[in-house]
Amino acid sequence: MAFEYAIALTGGIATGKSTVASLLALNGMRVIDADSISHEILDASISWVKETFGDSYLNGSKVDRAKLGSLVFSNDEQKKILEDFLHPKIRDEIEKRSIKQDTFKFPYLIDIPLFFEKGSYDIKESVVVYTPAEIQLERFMKRNGYSEEESLKRISSQMPIDDKKDRATWVIDNSKNLKHLQQEVEDFVENIKAKYL
Repeated sequence: MAFEYAIALTGGIATGKSTVASLLALNGMRVIDADSISHEILDASISWVKETFGDSYLNGSKVDRAKLGSLVFSNDEQKKILEDFLHPKIRDEIEKRSIKQDTFKFPYLIDIPLFFEKGSYDIKESVVVYTPAEIQLERFMKRNGYSEEESLKRISSQMPIDDKKDRATWVIDNSKNLKHLQQEVEDFVENIKAKYL
């Protein structure tokens, strides 16, 4: 059975989930990353992308994820086509990796951006990387170079970060600087060790 020792790691766009995942790994936690699995599957599905969306969504031998992202974030029908193709494949791969991790009988994290939105993983505990909405917007615009309108469109495609925070087992606060974030991650890891060791 998958997910026995899994903890869902989630957050919102530009809340710092990738940074937290890296810090967790540096602190000895194992992390399964749904986004990187998604990228692997997408890059292995070039012919499907070409057939479904057209040549213009390819960049050489890779999928042009930025261009495809712009399409699906502005077109619900295209987004559903992509999600219906990707999500079962992503889930299968996450399950495989989860079963392997469960053999260690110690918690590990599965980085799932849409954990609460989709509700498709039977994982009992979760940790949310939290950043207040206004900082989230500011960071996203700065990081991606999108307009405020495009940024808000992408952020609002997910559940509000405060709702995720309310549903989480744990919260890692990323509203300050990197030193503060490192301490938040270390405290979280200590809580996990205290609970399971």
